[in-house]
Amino acid sequence: MGKARQVVLEVAGREVAITNPDKVFFPRAGHTKLDLARYYVAVAAGALRGIAGRPIVLKRYVDGAEGPPFFQKRAPTQHPDWIETVELSFPSGRTAREVVVRDAAQLLWIVNLGCIDLNPHPVRAADLDHPDELRVDLDPGPASSWDDVRRVALVVRDVLDRQGLSGWPKTSGSRGMHVNVRIHPRWSFDQVRRAALALAREVERREPERATSKWWKEERHGVFLDYNQNAKDRTVASAWSVRPTADARVSMPLHWDEVAGCDPAAFTLVTAPGRLAERGDASAGIDEAAGSLDSLLELSAVHEAAGLGDAPWPPHYKKQEDEPPRVAPSRRRTAAGATERSGTRRPAHPLITVAKAQRAEEALAGLERWKARHPRAAARLAVDDVLVDSMRGRSSTWTRVRVNLRHVPESERPAEEAPDPDYDPWRAPNTRSSS
Repeated sequence: MGKARQVVLEVAGREVAITNPDKVFFPRAGHTKLDLARYYVAVAAGALRGIAGRPIVLKRYVDGAEGPPFFQKRAPTQHPDWIETVELSFPSGRTAREVVVRDAAQLLWIVNLGCIDLNPHPVRAADLDHPDELRVDLDPGPASSWDDVRRVALVVRDVLDRQGLSGWPKTSGSRGMHVNVRIHPRWSFDQVRRAALALAREVERREPERATSKWWKEERHGVFLDYNQNAKDRTVASAWSVRPTADARVSMPLHWDEVAGCDPAAFTLVTAPGRLAERGDASAGIDEAAGSLDSLLELSAVHEAAGLGDAPWPPHYKKQEDEPPRVAPSRRRTAAGATERSGTRRPAHPLITVAKAQRAEEALAGLERWKARHPRAAARLAVDDVLVDSMRGRSSTWTRVRVNLRHVPESERPAEEAPDPDYDPWRAPNTRSSS
């Protein structure tokens, strides 16, 4: 059998081999692995601004954008001597040596491993304990429109301005937006997260109909400001990243005066290089705009004095001293009711899991089967009663679908069944590495 074809690209003074260059990574758009590699060569100046000098989690799509990815924190054992690594420690107590990208050749090397989007930590390799970036992740709920996202982003800008900070907006490449804030690397991860929570609460105060800081999905409405993206070990797709969407959409940096009228579908693997060549990078000044968290931390202290303490952390983090109960409100109400009277009591707003699948489309198909089995209950569901969660398993993402039965009369609520499908995210990971 002959040797598999490869293409060698010369970049940053090095020759980088792209293996399986004709492999289709975006079936519906027809883009190949080589198209993806050439895209990152074309936008390297912008992409490196978001990742240079940072440890990066390798999110590998060995079967392309429509296949399940797996997360690889540790750098591959076999790597060129010009690939830099640094050892990180995680909340679990484990450590890993992660890749650090500083030039376009190193960037191209990780793209050849099957990385579609780029997921850097908010720290530099030289100081792993003090983030130099606060990240505002605007995550729209099912009932939120793109206009809601843009309006909330502009409120974020105003709050940051008032706190003496500069925000740098970009589309997420999906349904949301991100606002990155460069800060001096003087504060711990916990302090940065606390500042992000204060920011989220202030935006919610100003825009209560569109914005929420509530962690539990059953309490949310509108656009969620995910303050927990600033907890240690969390990463967010960086600027100029291609996202695993059907149209190979790009997470595009914007000027603030573009936010109100932008269309995220306009920025793709095909169109983004031309925009960079013609208009430059809207986030070009971000590294010179580092600011102080003092004002946001003072705002956090004001919130605490008013009775607003910490908010829930992600489930795999150690329980914090002043963290509220890490239990969904509906379950807390159920537990409280059980202590008041004997017997079984249904929760006021019960959540049931109807599907767990490796692929989102499989989980949504399971939801439709559940609706077909329970048409009367399905007819009573509001848009935000269906919660579709992208979850992280041991080494890959998966999708969970839950249904809130709050609008279904208690006598009509179907009993919770085994999820259909019932994917186990903790089974042995797929360790394929051919890409």
